[in-house]
Amino acid sequence: MKVVAKLAIGAALLASASAMAFAASAKDVTVGVSWSNFQEERWKTDEAAIKAVLDKAGAKYISADAQASPAKQLTDVESLISKGADVLLILAMDNKAILPAVKKAADEGIPVIAYDRLIENPNVLYITFDNIGVGRMMGKAIEAAKPAGNYAFIKGDKGDANADFLFSGITEVLKPAMDAGKIKDVGQTYTDGWKPDNAQKEMEQILTKNNNKVDAVVAENDGMAGGVVAALAAQGMAGSVPVTGQDGDHAAINRVALGTQTVSIWKDARDLGHVSAQAALDLAKGKKRADIEGVKPFSGGPNHVKLDSILLTPLPVTRDNLDVIVDKGWITKAEVCAGVKPGTVKFCD
Repeated sequence: MKVVAKLAIGAALLASASAMAFAASAKDVTVGVSWSNFQEERWKTDEAAIKAVLDKAGAKYISADAQASPAKQLTDVESLISKGADVLLILAMDNKAILPAVKKAADEGIPVIAYDRLIENPNVLYITFDNIGVGRMMGKAIEAAKPAGNYAFIKGDKGDANADFLFSGITEVLKPAMDAGKIKDVGQTYTDGWKPDNAQKEMEQILTKNNNKVDAVVAENDGMAGGVVAALAAQGMAGSVPVTGQDGDHAAINRVALGTQTVSIWKDARDLGHVSAQAALDLAKGKKRADIEGVKPFSGGPNHVKLDSILLTPLPVTRDNLDVIVDKGWITKAEVCAGVKPGTVKFCD
């Protein structure tokens, strides 16, 4: 019995020591984040969510902004590694150009999370929203608003697989109407860096080419939707031409209330940041990718590389459900309803 008691005490002490070591390991963890272009509004929300999880665990946060330069991002990742990053979150500016940096991290035993944008390397954990699903939501919303007519498609950056994932979902929904000749593609373009000013120029060119005969615009994110709306406004067309977007940018939600944007697919960046930061801590502590909560296999990229992934579910926001996004604390009612004429939107009255 004495031997059993000693063994029990020893086991308890070992468990206690392990728990202390586990807690200490979180405090010793450094998470490096490589942002592609931190100037965009939404990444600040993502960063705050990531920091909240890391701060609570006592982990250290370091970051770098590639400023939309794939070359700088390679240098940034090397710098984060040299500064002691135990795990990396990479929001890739170019999913092919970033591959050497991912290989370097893997060679040094540093786990990598492909944050929001696909990186086709079997050693990464891909965490994002279901972007094909986002595209489907855009397609359904725009077709409901304009079942027939001339459509323009303002896609994201060519080097970002999300641009094609979104377009895949969009065209999946619109294909029957396009095949039937109800919807006509009168302009389609990728947009360098997802930049709103580039999107505005592209929309201006499409309008000129078609003598302003454009009935609907599918813009693949809210920033570009802002550029599109600016181009439409210059021609007196804002509010009469349905426009899509995604991300739930505050300015975009206000445009939805104003009627110049039809829908913003809300991807709660707080959820993405929280899930990714927790996954980063798990990986840094030695947990296998496949054992992390919510992980499922994914091979939907252009090269069909098999990856572990976590795909979160978004929500389409229109004039009909503005209350949801306010109730969840994403934006205030005052911000949503700024400039909205009384009697035009029920939520704002």
